[in-house]
Amino acid sequence: METGNENALQPELSEILQIRRDKLTALRAAGNNPFEITVFDRKNTAAEIIGDFEKYENQTVSVAGRMMSWRDMGKACFMDLQDTSGKIQLYIKIDEVGEETYAGMKNWDIGDILGVVGYVFRTRRGEISIHAHQVTLLSKSLLPLPEKFHGLTDTDLRYRQRYVDLIVNPEVKDTFYKRSKILSLIRKFLDAKGYLEVDTPVLHTLETGAAARPFKTHHNTLDIDMYLRIETELYLKRLIVGGIDKVYEVGRIFRNEGMDTRHNPEFTSVELYEAYTDFHGMMDIVEELYIYLAKEVCGTAELTYQGKQIRMDGPWPRVTMADAVRQYSGVDYYDWKSDEDAQAAAKAKNVHYDKNACTKGDILAAFFDEFVEANLIQPTFIYDYPVAISPLAKRRPDDPEFTERFEFFINGGEMGNAFSELNDPIDQRARFERQAAERRRQGANAQVDEDFLTAMEYGMPPTGGLGFGLDRLVMLLTDSASIRDVLLFPTMKPEL
Repeated sequence: METGNENALQPELSEILQIRRDKLTALRAAGNNPFEITVFDRKNTAAEIIGDFEKYENQTVSVAGRMMSWRDMGKACFMDLQDTSGKIQLYIKIDEVGEETYAGMKNWDIGDILGVVGYVFRTRRGEISIHAHQVTLLSKSLLPLPEKFHGLTDTDLRYRQRYVDLIVNPEVKDTFYKRSKILSLIRKFLDAKGYLEVDTPVLHTLETGAAARPFKTHHNTLDIDMYLRIETELYLKRLIVGGIDKVYEVGRIFRNEGMDTRHNPEFTSVELYEAYTDFHGMMDIVEELYIYLAKEVCGTAELTYQGKQIRMDGPWPRVTMADAVRQYSGVDYYDWKSDEDAQAAAKAKNVHYDKNACTKGDILAAFFDEFVEANLIQPTFIYDYPVAISPLAKRRPDDPEFTERFEFFINGGEMGNAFSELNDPIDQRARFERQAAERRRQGANAQVDEDFLTAMEYGMPPTGGLGFGLDRLVMLLTDSASIRDVLLFPTMKPEL
């Protein structure tokens, strides 16, 4: 398992593998094939026994788990047994389990899975333990576990072999128990507010979307190309049209894009839509939900993330994009009278922008990325996004260059996105067509979703919509530096 001098390790590892297989052969020959055992009546866990010792002292318990250490004392031995809850020490004496069983233990190894029945006691050194009177080998480990401090420390290997990571670094499990709790709490929160959870299609027949590249596949029976979804938005809005006024989906999203500490090609989003509210209503939902999650998961609204103190308690600041850019760059959007003025300001400040996205709105967003985002450590709402980068958001009635859209930022990174949803089908068609034309110029097979426009033409009520990445939220609440730390099986390049 160790990286480094692999050639030197290979003969030794091969010998260990053969020894373990020889032990399995010996067990089978003695009529003790561990892989034939189908069930063990496990009634207790390590944490349960240790956490309530007074209840369990001198009582018979049955536990099962993986042997993680073995200290032989001749006619007795100590072992550490690790189950899903933690570790507990075993004390095994030859005259308790029988000479035949004890002799057969010579064919056991660290990593084997055992079932144990015995009574609970405390050793002279004060360690809560199980005095075994029955020990059963339930499964044989044919590969040696990496040694705790010198084995599975390479992060790439940990992500590839998460199953081994969970065994030798059991503290990793806490992140994934918290992830599950976060998901449960989100559902509880939204369900209590009357939202309906739904599932929408993962396979789409159209390549849509402004910037995200989809994964493409082919449906053999229909003989058509299909695309893995890059969002759940348009189907959820169809349900708003259909009269489901509060709807949400926890959905797997797929984007054929780059990978870094905040991006994985497949990730989980939470999207929700509510009729008869707007983006201000969505701000209130975000603030209430995130404070609730911090207190429930972490026990406090004062978080430490990668050494920085994050104060989740509200009210969170609400700042327009133009004001934020002026504050951090000294450049005022409202001084620009034309796109050319914006381009000149970008050149003067060395702000890069795409030559195909060079309007005032595009360049304001580029200024924001360059000067503002990294400074937003405490939870902050940034709102009033330019129309140029907000194809699905409703325009501000008093300033149609901007939309009723916000994103919220924590620790210098974007955490989620929300709109007062555009419900004008004529405006929506025009924006879709411009978007598709631009994507086609970039080589994509972008198309307009005519069925969605048809749905809008039946009439969509004023609606607030919100989407946020579950994985980034889990990173925040578990103090995890990389998205790979909160995905059990992150996307990895195959080993050659």
